[in-house]
Amino acid sequence: MFVKKISELFHHKAYGIALILGVLLVSCKTPKLSEANRRFEIGEYYEAAQMYRKIYNKTPSKKRELRAELSFKTGECNRFINNTGKALSGYRNAIRYNYPDSILYLYSGMMFLKDGKYGEAAKQFDIYLQHNPKSRLAHEGKKSAELAPQWKKTPTLYEVKRMEKFNSRRSDFAPMFAGKELDAIYLTSSRETSKGETKSGITGLKFNDIYVAKQDEKGEWQLPESVEGNVNSEYDEGVCTFTGDGATMYFTRCNVDAESSHAASIYVATRSGAQWSEPSELKIFRDSTWSVAHPSVSADGAFLYFCSDIPNGYGGKDIWRAYLSEGKVVAVENLGLDINTAGDEMFPYIRENGELYFSSNGHAGMGGLDIFKATEMQDGKWSVENMRSPINSNSDDFGITFAGDRESGFFTSNRNDARGYDHIYSFMRPSLTIEVEGWVVDKTDEIVPDAIIRAVGDNGSIYKTIARKDGHYTILIERGTDYVMMAAAPGYINSSQRISTSGEEKSHSYPVDFVLPSITKPVLIDNIFYDYDKATLRPESKTALDELIDLLNRNPHITIELASHTDMRGSDEYNISLSQRRAKSVVDYLIKGGIDPDRLTPKGYGESVPKIVDKKLAEKHNFLKENEILTEEFILALTPEQQEIADQINRRTEFSVLKTTYKMF
Repeated sequence: MFVKKISELFHHKAYGIALILGVLLVSCKTPKLSEANRRFEIGEYYEAAQMYRKIYNKTPSKKRELRAELSFKTGECNRFINNTGKALSGYRNAIRYNYPDSILYLYSGMMFLKDGKYGEAAKQFDIYLQHNPKSRLAHEGKKSAELAPQWKKTPTLYEVKRMEKFNSRRSDFAPMFAGKELDAIYLTSSRETSKGETKSGITGLKFNDIYVAKQDEKGEWQLPESVEGNVNSEYDEGVCTFTGDGATMYFTRCNVDAESSHAASIYVATRSGAQWSEPSELKIFRDSTWSVAHPSVSADGAFLYFCSDIPNGYGGKDIWRAYLSEGKVVAVENLGLDINTAGDEMFPYIRENGELYFSSNGHAGMGGLDIFKATEMQDGKWSVENMRSPINSNSDDFGITFAGDRESGFFTSNRNDARGYDHIYSFMRPSLTIEVEGWVVDKTDEIVPDAIIRAVGDNGSIYKTIARKDGHYTILIERGTDYVMMAAAPGYINSSQRISTSGEEKSHSYPVDFVLPSITKPVLIDNIFYDYDKATLRPESKTALDELIDLLNRNPHITIELASHTDMRGSDEYNISLSQRRAKSVVDYLIKGGIDPDRLTPKGYGESVPKIVDKKLAEKHNFLKENEILTEEFILALTPEQQEIADQINRRTEFSVLKTTYKMF
């Protein structure tokens, strides 16, 4: 673990390692408060916590002010070493003894978030906001208490698994791909094989080293091994990053011993064969007493992202960007308020596509550190979004790396570890498939093969496919988009429908069937009704006729004949006259609906053109067979009930396409 500068110590998570309960140098005497405070100031939180507890137990209850201070500092120590339960216990006692600083409620709310007790967290933030109504941290914390339960109930599609092959019995964190082959993962670990025998006075663990795990010929990950060369030392090494060619490594080093502290710095090493060269320090700020850590270099080597506690930031640790030229820093900028908060922003990671990922406890999240995705806009501002569950949890989640342009890779979390140790997890988002599928048939349910299906989205996307010989089609489209779906085939009138796809992160199939009217044979207009023995259209005919108006508007170059047919009852002359008047009623409705009269021809056929049974009718009525003609002779041979059905079938309104080139020339 990297030891921080005494005045502004990077607590353990700033370097991605959870503190453990090390061996305390116990004295039979009650520790002095001054010694406990000294331990606290240099970041030896575990040992300080034990001392504060011993002093608290020896302090009379009437000394409420001292007990309040000891309780608060005990809570602080345990907050830093990730012992959430003991931190909350300390804060409760501090509240009971009226600790005077309202910051107590802010930290208490943060610990309730990490404990997953969101209702209690909201109460603590409300109390703090009474004292500090403008606190961004408290407002974001309260927002976290509202959003986190929702995010748990509606997780994203990412699948997360603990990566046992990379993990040891100690802390392992900050995985990073190196090179375009994606067959090597570098990570930081405090495992027992790390160099040096000195153990940290803060954690009781060995100092971190950088390790590398490689894939074998079968693509199986092997156990991590210490990197070759002189990158690792007797001190702390951590979070590393690589240029796109994998030949240059930037990493964090903190030159410390067990009893002193020094700011973290970024070092550079280059590869020579399988070995890494002797690293050299990269000078970023003139004042080297301030820590710079967690480097992430762009693939082209032009930008280096990092975090620092240097003053004049926005509070806590901020993320910065350095401009590099020939390996030297020529300019540095803070990424601003869109990224940085009064909390800690750490572990930046820049993808090849320009997306920036980082961890923060200052933006609304799920508990401890959460991983965020940020996109830089054209105006220089950043759009920031929480990665949500299951990437994030109510514990600390940080140090993410992606396998190139794939939505998979590795990250770090201390979830489900009572000791607060960090472990490496894999993540992968299954491919989303948003498709439209269905059948293309004509009005008689006959298959329309080889139809061309197009999907035109309101975002400018256009997709195309061809239906199979059996009339079935599938077409992949995008989520969260409105589409006009269109189907066309030779010999048929085009048809279209509208659909809106959901913005949810899940695969979905939308069923859309197309019915294409034929150009070469009459098309039945369903649900056209007249008053008995009259030509007056009944109101329930409106829906079918409005659909016909829409069809004609979408196909402006066709002209049609509107044909009306009667059954065999009545004289031929009467039926011709009635059917002509009925056809004219349909034409009048269409003209009133805006259709050019030149495109419409009414024709009454009376009973002279009996219906030919199609596939659809044959399937519906078992006494009819496909291609039978419903003549008077045929109908009279049926039962009375069947005769009524056949007469009803003959009483119909159809349209036939006359021309397909109206006003085209």
